[in-house]
Amino acid sequence: MKLFKKIAASTLLCLLSFTFSFGQGQFNLPRKKTDKIRFQLINNQIIIPVEINGVELSFLLDTGVSKPILFNITNTDSLQINNVETIFLRGLGGGESVKALRSKNNFFKIGNAVNINQYIYVVFDQNINFTPKLGVPVHGIIGYDVFKNFIVEINYRSKYLKLHRPETYKYKDCKNCETFNLSFFNNKPYIEMQVTLDENRVPVKLLVDTGSSDALWLFEDDSLGLSTKHYNYFNDFLGRGLSGNVHGKRSVIKSINLKSFELNDVNVAFPDSTSISYARKIKDRNGSIGAEILRRFNLIIDYRSSKMTLKKNGNFKASFHYNRSGIVLEQTGVRVVKEVLKNTILDSYGQASKDKISINYVQSYEFNIKPAYTIVLIRENSVAEIAGLKVDDVILNINGKETHTLKLQDVISYFRNSPGKSIRLKVERGKEIMNFEFKLEDVFKQKELPK
Repeated sequence: MKLFKKIAASTLLCLLSFTFSFGQGQFNLPRKKTDKIRFQLINNQIIIPVEINGVELSFLLDTGVSKPILFNITNTDSLQINNVETIFLRGLGGGESVKALRSKNNFFKIGNAVNINQYIYVVFDQNINFTPKLGVPVHGIIGYDVFKNFIVEINYRSKYLKLHRPETYKYKDCKNCETFNLSFFNNKPYIEMQVTLDENRVPVKLLVDTGSSDALWLFEDDSLGLSTKHYNYFNDFLGRGLSGNVHGKRSVIKSINLKSFELNDVNVAFPDSTSISYARKIKDRNGSIGAEILRRFNLIIDYRSSKMTLKKNGNFKASFHYNRSGIVLEQTGVRVVKEVLKNTILDSYGQASKDKISINYVQSYEFNIKPAYTIVLIRENSVAEIAGLKVDDVILNINGKETHTLKLQDVISYFRNSPGKSIRLKVERGKEIMNFEFKLEDVFKQKELPK
């Protein structure tokens, strides 16, 4: 796919289509007070359509990023941008800063919202790519540049955004809502709330991170009681940040309190100190609140007034689940699948005798290109590792269902079932087809707590 075909021409046409009343470097809604945008919700993450210089792409909407970043460039020869300078970006992970190109004067369109002078940061590191993890094309990530110009409603249940012009928006009375003050650092929003690990409630300051699929990340701090010393946990891969992989411990805490809203038995991750060394430089930050919690509410996010309003939705009482298998699965490339055509074809018929007629049918097949779901990581000592599964195994069938008929997240959901649930896998390892079976386990049962 050519991402930036005839960029100069399309940008010029876009500029001519709008008046000079548009501010430089900000989004505007021409002749509208509000705009409604449908999104995909995959693994708790919001994927929105974004048009850049006339090319339609898909971006992750993430309050945890201050700069729009473009990645997943499949054809770099077609990328032509002007006003470019080289910079280095730093994020979560234990690796080094990432080289990027910063480009200005780009035309962005999200729904009916338009920005005629948008900065964008282009990263060519192929390891920074959400598409294999989500199973749908994702070309970039955007946050602050959308939220700074609008009051943004996020309806997780109905899967839509509403962008409101702040000067025309009127808040409605809501008895079942809670409103929180936001503070900002590097254009990222922070909220204050309480967590209960044992019996004591601990006040914490957390980054509001719609781009995180997890519920809660806490930075270990013995002085505040934010520690796994007296809790069951297991070591796990938590994800990938801009500067590399993030590892840490996963556990469950007693509860969290967002004013009157209380959630119990909440999943929590404690990232290791190396992965978050950059994030810990932010004064008083204790972690992040992610979309596994945020999706239980409908949100009104108002950066200009520094506040966020929450209202419970139908997800509020949903249980928290873990990947109990130890398998980290991604969509990596494709495979050729032989499929039976539904309709058989009449080949010939004839009279075999005076009383009988022979009819011949031919079963037809077709070969189709389907996504390949590949194991990219296996948790040490997990039931999957003990069963004999290995990295690079391609899963062909899970519990009797061909995986090419399922979406990536549907396959992953099998690993989040209750302890004791049987998982049967057929995998391709090199040129060999192999079968495996294991039962999902309670991931905390084997650790003994210190006395």
